[in-house]
Amino acid sequence: MSVRIQPSSQVDETADLGEGTTVWDLAQIREEARLGRGCVVGRGAYVGPGVRIGDNVKLQNHALVYEPAVLGDGVFIGPAAVLTNDFHPRAVDPEGRLKRGGDWEAAGVVVEEGASLGARSVCVAGVRVGRWALVAAGAVVSRDVPDFALVAGVPARRIGWVGRAGVRLTERDGEPGVWECPRTGALHDEKEGTLTERAPQSS
Repeated sequence: MSVRIQPSSQVDETADLGEGTTVWDLAQIREEARLGRGCVVGRGAYVGPGVRIGDNVKLQNHALVYEPAVLGDGVFIGPAAVLTNDFHPRAVDPEGRLKRGGDWEAAGVVVEEGASLGARSVCVAGVRVGRWALVAAGAVVSRDVPDFALVAGVPARRIGWVGRAGVRLTERDGEPGVWECPRTGALHDEKEGTLTERAPQSS
């Protein structure tokens, strides 16, 4: 396997791309960004300077990942999703001068292992999206998302739980706080707004 980069894309020479990664047409990967193995960067996607991306991550077409974002292994960023990095965005300072890089402090979004961001969703600067969480299409995430949470809306709020398969979990009859994946049968326990996986039973 080797890295595959389409001629129309722009990949800075200081960027580090892992084995098996593909960069499609018109994508831009900036200085000292680091992508793991087996990633896919879709058409027109943007990866900012110094962004850290794990293995087997998919950035769909026109996704925008601004520095200093950190994406864990197996993360999915949907089409036209945006990870912002400025708490107080302004083009100019109070005196009307054009702001430059040193005039503000970037705050990156962290997306943990296995989490997915739906198409056209927005994550506001500084938020954390937990492991295996699912952000619905068009949602605006303005506060941290717990592990396994399903969030939707503007602003995004938790509307359920999902498992590793991305399927909405169902609460077991007669077992409050025990959630089951209808696809895999995996069990999860909810306590005080936090969901944890049960260890698989050994056969």
